[in-house]
Order: sequence, then C-alpha cells, then structure tokens
Amino acid sequence: MQRRSLLKAAAALPAAPLAAPAYGQDMRARTLRMVPQANLTSLDPIWTTAGVTENHGWTVFDTLYGTTDDLKVRPQMAEGHEVSDDRRTWTIRLRDGLRFHDGEPVLARDCAASLARWVRRDTFGQSLGAVVDAWEAPDDRTLRIRLKSPFPLLVEALAKPFANAAFIMPERIARTDPFQQVTEIVGSGPYRFLANEYISGSRVVYARNERYVPRQEPPSRTAGGKQAHFERVEWTIIPDSATAAAALQSGEIDWWEQVNADLIPVLRRTRGVTIEIANTLGYIGFCRFNHLHPPFDNAGIRRALLHAINQEDYVQAVTGNDPEAWKTCHSMWPCGTPYGTTTGGEALAGPRDPARVRRMLQEAGYKGEKVVVINPTDFPTIGPFGQITADVLRRCGMNVELQEMDWGSLVQRRVSKEPVEKGGWSIFHTWWPGISIINPAVNAPIRGQGERGWFGWYSNPRIEELTAAWLVAEGEAEQKRIAEQIQQESWQQVPFLPLGQFFIRTAHRGVTGVLKGTSPYPWNVRRA
Repeated sequence: MQRRSLLKAAAALPAAPLAAPAYGQDMRARTLRMVPQANLTSLDPIWTTAGVTENHGWTVFDTLYGTTDDLKVRPQMAEGHEVSDDRRTWTIRLRDGLRFHDGEPVLARDCAASLARWVRRDTFGQSLGAVVDAWEAPDDRTLRIRLKSPFPLLVEALAKPFANAAFIMPERIARTDPFQQVTEIVGSGPYRFLANEYISGSRVVYARNERYVPRQEPPSRTAGGKQAHFERVEWTIIPDSATAAAALQSGEIDWWEQVNADLIPVLRRTRGVTIEIANTLGYIGFCRFNHLHPPFDNAGIRRALLHAINQEDYVQAVTGNDPEAWKTCHSMWPCGTPYGTTTGGEALAGPRDPARVRRMLQEAGYKGEKVVVINPTDFPTIGPFGQITADVLRRCGMNVELQEMDWGSLVQRRVSKEPVEKGGWSIFHTWWPGISIINPAVNAPIRGQGERGWFGWYSNPRIEELTAAWLVAEGEAEQKRIAEQIQQESWQQVPFLPLGQFFIRTAHRGVTGVLKGTSPYPWNVRRA
C-alpha cells in the first residue's frame, strides 16, 4: 500500500477500536501507549546521552533535585541541604518514604555511589567531580559532599533536567564501571521497568511503582509531585512515520513523541488530536566530527566547512519547510538564550561556494582521506542531516562514504575510537535541546574534555580553563564575557558544525496533563 493510501485509509477509521471484553477495555484505559522518538537499545542513561535513553531514565529513576519550568532548582528526593561557612561541605538530607523498585530503602550510600559514577560521564558532573574530596554517608538519610574548593552551582548540577541527569541507583548497580553499561535497571521513580516484557525494536513496558511517594507540590518539569495516573506505560517502536500517524488517528496509541513535519496537516484534521510544541527553546542540529583521526583532527579543515554548509537546507529538511518551525542560528550557543549572539559567525553567512571551500581544504592540508558519515535511517529529525552533509562534502571534493543504519546501531557505533579503516567513523549528526547546551557547564559538544568528553573527543585546554572561570564567575556580566570568549575560541577550533534551530511537535489524543520539557514525562498525564 502506498504511503498516502495508508494515511487516507487511516483517516477513515473509527475514532475508537472495536469493542473488546470489559477487562480488556479497562486495562486499555489504564495503559498509556506511546511511540518514542527512536528504538531503545541502551538502557543506561549515565552511559549514553541518547535522548530516548534519557526519556527511559526519567520514567524509571529520580534525582535529588528537580528543575521547574522557569529553571528554578527544587528538592526532589532531597528534603533540603545545608552548606558550611567555608562553602566546602554540603550536607543533603533525604526525605522520608524513598524506596527502590525492589523494595529496598534508598540510602545515602546509594546516592553517594550514584553521584560518584555520574561525575565520571556527565559534562557538568566532571566539573563538579574535579573538586570533590569525598562522597560520604554518615547515616542512612544524610549525604555529605566534601569539596576541595567551593562549587556554587552544586545543586544546579544535581538538578540538570536533560542528558546524563544525576539519577540515583542502588549502590550495587552504581558500582558498575561508568564506561560499561549497567545490566539491571532498578530505580526509585514513579514507574518500574519490566525487563521481562522488553523487546528491543518492538516495545518497552513500565508498571506503576506502588511504593512511590510523590511530593506534595504541583508538578513542573522534573520537580514537584510526580503522580503516576496509569497502571502501565507502553512504548511501541514504530519506525515508519505513516504507520505511527495511522495508529494515533485510530486510537491504537495515545501519544506520538515526535511528529514528522509532513504529517502534521493530516493529523490536524483528525478529531481529538492535539499537536503542540513541548520544548519551547527548540533543538539545535549538530554535525559532530571525530577529532581523533584525519581528516578532522585538523582545525583548518573543520574551519573550511563552516563556509560549506547552509543551515536552511538542514532545518527545512526536518521541518517540512514550515516557517514557524525553524530559524537559522549563526551562533555556538542556542539563539534566544543569554549567550546566543552571532558575533564571529560570519563564516556561516553569505553565498556558498564549493569551489572556494575545495581550495580552502587543500590549503588546510586535506589529502583525500576517507570521510565516513554514519547516519540513522529510522530517525526522521536526524536522518536528513547526514544525507545533506554527505552531498555537500562531495561537492567540495571530499572522499565521502555514507553508511546508513538504525539509530540504535549508530549509538553503539559512535563509541568507537578506531579509525575508519577499523570500523570507526568521521562524522555523525544529532540534535540537542536548547536547554541542554545553554551554558558552558552543560554544553557537552563545546567542551574540550578530550577522551573524557562527549563522542568525538574534542580536546581544548583553553575552553576548559574558560569554563572553570565561568563556574566561579560573579555576576551575569562576567559570565557573558567568558561565554563570548568560549564562542570566539570555538569559531577558530570548530568542535562541531551548528546546523540551525528548529522545533519538533508532539501529538496526543485522549490524554491531558502533558508537561513542558525536553522529555515525554509520564507523570501527571491522565485520561482526558
């Protein structure tokens, strides 16, 4: 059946499925069914920054602190904290009623082990970990963090609401090497992961955690009372967008996390379907280089490609050229945020001239090395990026091989530090929510942490010095000055190519209470 025929047939389906036995109807009413952004292949939200794994993490785990819609930090698992006069000792008290999904109480030593693992992988966490002298648990409900020097943004680090969040796990699991994936998923959040029902490529299932004691405050992003109104949450993996749209139209699913731009018109004509933008800061597209191997270990070659790309090509491709859903952003920071200036971004503006870029590449020392672009076939808001880049680089005279695969395979592949001749890669594409790269502490792609950093392993000691200064800077003016220096250094060294800013819509029917944020948070959602 042709794609449009399938959509036409779907639109003609009744608003609700055929009658089922009463028990089946009752269970359906108590189950939230969602199509996630991609297949879930990695279950460890500390090991990877993949968005679908982050969403899985928020469903299962909880954090000591949460973040509200207006980005204020609030206690979550924590009852509160005290800071010593010299600001080098933080004492955090756990609130009552915290239990893991296996029935064991959440203890301070679980938190200490979880945070010690987290700071090894997370960008913000690594900055904190560099000044931690000890993680201590003087009693079951008291976590003490002793620092070598003051770290004013400590609770902001523990509350970060996006990739590699500081999730709390049982100590026995948190002792896992941070560069190895955990094999057991036990959290203390509002839903339990059902390992016996998990089928990669097909479905992921969660059950309500009956032991969870929500906070009394209203929910706001990752803070407040996380009320689980459904008995079960089921993720159905549907790579084909037309099939996902038909399932939403027919009522087989309740929520489609990321709607393809070209299907928005037909869904808007479907009675009962709500389409909205949950992430109001949008997403920033990235072309990420592998900095360990030629040709992109050469900053001159990376700089030349700033003159090759046209941001409009990228953002139009993933938004269906919806003018309300994209904008160019000639900045290393998200536009519309405090540091999102375009100073120094002139290379991204003006006419694109492949012949000129070809000369720039030769002058920079490009010798025809193979460029392997790994690219997902099942991720509509990322897949077009790789195809566009491969075409652009070929027109500029580069030796390009586009290797396409599913997103789960790409997530596993991008950890390889081998050269392309041994199964490595040169470029991959992704996007980051604007909020997750809003400042130097959290912006993993811009940091110069080398082999301790984000995939691509960009090394820049100057960036790390500036970030350290930003973390202790007093006043917004000084912070902005340092962020501007980071941007100027980044235009010279080019850790990535910024591909523009865009917005992804989410769609649901028959439910209410969907919260704003970067993830499809399952709490607060209920039947309309």
